[in-house]
Amino acid sequence: MEIVLRASVMFLVVYGLLRLMGKREMGQLAPFELVSLIVMGDLIQQGVTHQDFSLTGATLAIFTFAAWSLLFSVIGHRFSGVRGVLSSPPVVLVRHGEMIQRNLDIERIDSDELASEMRLAGIDSLDQVAWAILESEGKISFIRADKGDVDPRTGGEEVAA
Repeated sequence: MEIVLRASVMFLVVYGLLRLMGKREMGQLAPFELVSLIVMGDLIQQGVTHQDFSLTGATLAIFTFAAWSLLFSVIGHRFSGVRGVLSSPPVVLVRHGEMIQRNLDIERIDSDELASEMRLAGIDSLDQVAWAILESEGKISFIRADKGDVDPRTGGEEVAA
């Protein structure tokens, strides 16, 4: 039972840390950050199992993490009020070719990073962007201006000019 309690505490700590890191950071890990996460995983294992190297202890810890993850997923799916706490909502970064600086600052995305993502999407300038949306998983989606000014929040209704 001690392993389940330790795994539960560590799950909540890791979950909180990953939420604080932000969605862009998780979407673009540098090699050092990836190695740090792997090392952190080993440290978490030691904290969870309290040096219990048994197959039963490791299996119990893994199942506890999986159970918490599944529970958070179900809660987020069933209760829309909690969804914003458990996962990040999409954020509009560009509207009608204009950067929304406040949202860029909150998400810690600078203009160079946005320009890089635009180039990867085959977009030359902000004039070609009707909407740029930072999705929940950290990817930026672009809706081209030449496809019509459609508000993604209204399900396809035209936006008043």
